[in-house]
Amino acid sequence: MIARTLARWRVPLGFVAAAVVFVLARPSWRSWSIGLAIALAGAAVRVWAAGHLEKSREITRSGPYRFIRHPLYAGSLFLGIGFAVAAHTVVVAVIAIVYLGVTLAAAIRTEEAFLDQKFDGAYTAYRAGRAEPVMRRFSWGRVRANREYRAVVGLAAAFALLVLKMKL
Repeated sequence: MIARTLARWRVPLGFVAAAVVFVLARPSWRSWSIGLAIALAGAAVRVWAAGHLEKSREITRSGPYRFIRHPLYAGSLFLGIGFAVAAHTVVVAVIAIVYLGVTLAAAIRTEEAFLDQKFDGAYTAYRAGRAEPVMRRFSWGRVRANREYRAVVGLAAAFALLVLKMKL
């Protein structure tokens, strides 16, 4: 119940956390640059995953899903770490770690239960490494359909705000 609620509210909670973090941020050009590199790696993983994902239609086993069960969440983790590095304060790092740890764990728990129920236990086989990978090409159409542009726009906005913070 709590996991489902946290999973459902993770994006709005993220906006609240981001607002608090922005107030506390003390970025420097060096921290901003290092954080941006980390966050861009996270965005790249998310785009790669979204280009293979057929959400709620299958257990995706191509692209990064061949190597990791939750590449979208792994990408989000790197986005959050990158932002925390860019913000350049310990308090922000703690907030980011707590937010990401709690909300991503809740999202993973509820998503895995949903997939296992929807696909009659096939997700358990995938999780155990017993499902064969599928070879499928990356598709920008799937990236658009999965609305991954929102994460990229959010990344750009967050780092632009940090630039503004440095100039204030």
